[in-house]
Amino acid sequence: MDSETDLAAEFHAIRPRLLGVAYSLLGSVEEAEDVVQEAWLRLDRSEAGQIADVTGWLVTTVSRLALDTLRSARRRRETYVGPWLPEPVVDAGDPADRISLDESLSMAMLVVLESLSPAERTAFVLHDVFGLAFTEVAQAVGRSPAACRQLAARARRHVTARAPRFAVDAGEHRRVVEAFQRAVEGGDLGALLGLLDPAAVLRSDGGGRVRSALRPIEGADKVARFLMGVQARSAGQDLSTRVRPVNGRPGLVQYHGGRPVRVAALSVAEGRITEIDIVLNPEKLRSAR
Repeated sequence: MDSETDLAAEFHAIRPRLLGVAYSLLGSVEEAEDVVQEAWLRLDRSEAGQIADVTGWLVTTVSRLALDTLRSARRRRETYVGPWLPEPVVDAGDPADRISLDESLSMAMLVVLESLSPAERTAFVLHDVFGLAFTEVAQAVGRSPAACRQLAARARRHVTARAPRFAVDAGEHRRVVEAFQRAVEGGDLGALLGLLDPAAVLRSDGGGRVRSALRPIEGADKVARFLMGVQARSAGQDLSTRVRPVNGRPGLVQYHGGRPVRVAALSVAEGRITEIDIVLNPEKLRSAR
């Protein structure tokens, strides 16, 4: 690079992608931002003129830092109260704050990635999602390219078995989300049951900070009645709900006094809702404000 200004400009240009890599590995916007900032500080302290590929260096460094963070985070999540869900990414108005997310990284997909080992997740995300060669993945994971290929293959089999299998048009997805909102807010149990897949699953993450279901709720009838109960308890609380992009797909954000208090990501297949992931933990809603 010719100057520190050029170096900063290149970093700023690829920052959304770096955030996307870190977030895909960590499921946390705050931790992703910390990792990307640390990578910048390391670059700033290095002999940047001797780095032939600054973008490649940054992606590798961010991946290594995120992998280290993920390993320690996994231990903390073992004692988490109730289901742990990723921090939702609600579409930001400021392009500088945006995270470049691959369209495959829905909340439901991130939940599946949580079940992988840190090394499997890193190999899969870097190769299958971001398209890095296994020689590059190996630099981030600290294993041979052949070992990373095996890690990615094992992760791919797991993801294929558990991830959502149907691609849904954005317009159709939004139509289902809006119908879901009307059914819940209107207390229409029949309409809600008609929108839910018989095997629908609802997960809610309050992190022990706010009231939430401590275990996943399975089955359309149980999910519908749970939602009706939540709606009844919320009556008179001056809440407003809007359809907003959540991890790139139409979801619901509920506000109280202009502050987001609940973010719901919905997975849709063949016109029905298969998964509902609701984040209520205030610490995970900071970036949605």
